[in-house]
Amino acid sequence: MPRFDRRRFLLAWLRAPLRIASITPSGPRLARLMTKEISALTGPVLELGPGTGVFTAALLERGIAERDLTLVEYERDFATLLQGRFPDARVLRLDVRQIWKTALSGSFFGGVVSGLPLLAMRPDDVRALLEGCFSNLRPYGAFYQFTYGPKCPVPVEILDSLGLVATRIGWTLRNLPPAAVYRISRRYQPMILIEQRRA
Repeated sequence: MPRFDRRRFLLAWLRAPLRIASITPSGPRLARLMTKEISALTGPVLELGPGTGVFTAALLERGIAERDLTLVEYERDFATLLQGRFPDARVLRLDVRQIWKTALSGSFFGGVVSGLPLLAMRPDDVRALLEGCFSNLRPYGAFYQFTYGPKCPVPVEILDSLGLVATRIGWTLRNLPPAAVYRISRRYQPMILIEQRRA
């Protein structure tokens, strides 16, 4: 990881510690864990809070085409960096609370990879974010979120109200700090797709 990235991350954290939530970018082991269920077959991927692009690079290694990446980053310096590193990706400098009020509405993604500090967000904002993401996710798409805490950062009440379920898919001590990754998906599959699979 370039030393300059660490410095850039630290400065961003000093400006907005609740929005950045970490003084250093995620490590390569966490990036591999976050993207391990994603492949070229997943289709377009939405990444929220990509920072310096650690997860973005891992997505490319999984076979996602750069042109199929939409990166939503609020920090101006990070957004500029991402546009330079991933010129074929769609980079949007937006507050995630506004993304479904923009041109993203009506887009359909195969997966969402989130580097957002959900624990620092208001529950209503977390609920609205997930509702918007799943309204624009394909039927079998999933939302991947990491956390430094001991449990899923999305409250059970919010998951239940949206018909979602969270499953921990792994954790790594070799990250600073150690982190766990959760897959959030729909609790029930659409019946029409179940019938198609049986046919």
